[in-house]
Amino acid sequence: GRCRTRAPGIAAPVPAPAPAPARSLRSDPRAPMKYILVTGGVISGIGKGIIASSIGTILKSCGLRVTAIKIDPYINIDAGTFSPYEHGEVFVLDDGGEVDLDLGNYERFLDIRLTRDNNITTGKIYQWVINKERKGDYLGKTVQVVPHITDAIQEWVLRQARIPVDSDGVEPEVCVIELGGTVGDIESMPFIEAFRQFQFKVKRENFCNIHVSLVPLVPGSASLIQPSTTGEQKTKPTQNSVRELRGLGLSPDLIVCRCTTPMEKAVKEKISMFCHVEPEQVICVYDVCSLYRVPLLLEAEGVVGYFKGRLDLHYETKPRRLLSKWREMADRYDRTLEICSIALVGKYTKLSDSYASVIKALEHSALAIHQKLEVKYIDSADLELARQEEDPVKYHEAWQNLCSANGVLVPGGFGVRGTEGKILAIAWARKQKKPFLGVCLGMQLAVVEFARNELNWSDANSTEFDANTSYPVVIDMPEHNPGDMGGTMRLGKRTTILKDKNSVLWKLYKESDSIEERHRHRYEVNPEMKKSFEERGFRFVGQDVEGERMEIIELDDHPYFVGVQYHPEFTSRPMKPSPPYFGLALAAAGKLQCYLEKGCRLSPRDTYSDHSGSSSPESEIIDLKLPTNLTHV
Repeated sequence: GRCRTRAPGIAAPVPAPAPAPARSLRSDPRAPMKYILVTGGVISGIGKGIIASSIGTILKSCGLRVTAIKIDPYINIDAGTFSPYEHGEVFVLDDGGEVDLDLGNYERFLDIRLTRDNNITTGKIYQWVINKERKGDYLGKTVQVVPHITDAIQEWVLRQARIPVDSDGVEPEVCVIELGGTVGDIESMPFIEAFRQFQFKVKRENFCNIHVSLVPLVPGSASLIQPSTTGEQKTKPTQNSVRELRGLGLSPDLIVCRCTTPMEKAVKEKISMFCHVEPEQVICVYDVCSLYRVPLLLEAEGVVGYFKGRLDLHYETKPRRLLSKWREMADRYDRTLEICSIALVGKYTKLSDSYASVIKALEHSALAIHQKLEVKYIDSADLELARQEEDPVKYHEAWQNLCSANGVLVPGGFGVRGTEGKILAIAWARKQKKPFLGVCLGMQLAVVEFARNELNWSDANSTEFDANTSYPVVIDMPEHNPGDMGGTMRLGKRTTILKDKNSVLWKLYKESDSIEERHRHRYEVNPEMKKSFEERGFRFVGQDVEGERMEIIELDDHPYFVGVQYHPEFTSRPMKPSPPYFGLALAAAGKLQCYLEKGCRLSPRDTYSDHSGSSSPESEIIDLKLPTNLTHV
């Protein structure tokens, strides 16, 4: 009987050019935008996203306003219909954009809010050009890759780089652009050509190319008999990659070499000689124990001074408080010894990138209370009785991991496989009073579990898994469009109202009566059955603005049993952990009650030295003396 406006399908995936942003508040509004293009060679997955994020973090620490764009050469319009095993998790933005997980890295590192247009795909570009052709915008000309596709790419970058991404709405000064894939891939050729032209359009002093390559360590012949960690660092893959990039019209200004150990001086000089760059332009990024070390590693390699001269940037070369906090955080990560183990019961546990933001949110929370995170990945199907018959060893290992964890997390997901295993894990956490957090589907299955085992509705289920259930405690949303798959969910930032002042999350959210979090779901808790649950202490403490959608659940007489319909991991930041995940970490460490009794304040030992993290030019500068080289960690 509820009447709602039907949610649209995917918002125009290729929107018309955005209106001109508000006038820049920079000290020199006439200063040109600076563009840093990050390309990759040799292999995919080499770490371009982390390098791009770290470069942005360093520049932001110098007082510049930084935005980021990710280019994915695949033909999909967006990442919304990908399996997590394809490219990892689907990251959701405030505007509902379903994008590559690298945009999550940008937001976490830079503490910014991006939009769907910060993720460019081949599909978006071609659809935009074809739509213009259909409207006659090309005046009857033959539409070709050059110039029409390449021009569209450049126009998109120029437009999006000016869109404010900080909360104060000030226009960015630097745009970091990551080109996905590997140089030489046929699908990325139009983008390479577009940036070959782009470097002349915006002038050399405003454009810089960073090429990320691999310097593998090839073991000696003795290691064929007995494995060894020693060997020779090989430069040939990097030489070939740079040669191909230069042949396509782009010359790298910095060559970032990924390697397992610090690069030898002779290797750096060899790359310099054969790749037509100075030795100072060859940057070594070796394997470190924590991603928080990467910005510090790049800063120690002298990139701050290089960018100041190469791009004619006007800033102090002394790092600001933001980088100081990164150092403090990295040191804390290295020093922490206490273990906080969380059982992650999911469907895509074979690839950790499937839950990238979830893992980061847990890590942020554990680190904030001086705990080292240990994630126990459990395939939910291994908890089911059917697995006991098929593979008793896997079954018992899964239950042993679950029972030995300090807390249980059931993240979001789709599809019926493994859902009964998740329900069993939730039941165990509820009965054993283990700290539990259910996110999206995890919350919905917590409702199903309680209905079955406490309300005695034996066949209670979600209509996603059983359309004929007698007790549909989770139903599809009235405006859900079952036709197209892409972009038809309830997506993006929505407001949740917290009315219960006794709620744990109300306290963890600093006693906020309303919060804004990002959503991605097609199904919701059936509001008509709300009363039956609350009579048994299963409270819906958060609802949407209309009071019709159940957003947060909490269970009475339990240390921490919380479910949220939204995805709080998407807004977690390294120094600002997400409250639901923070609550799980506190409860798992046995510190939640003490934290609540102190008015949700951390002890001086746990707090970071400064919480501003502002990139504003007015931020106070502190005198830091950073080492010229970081030792291997």
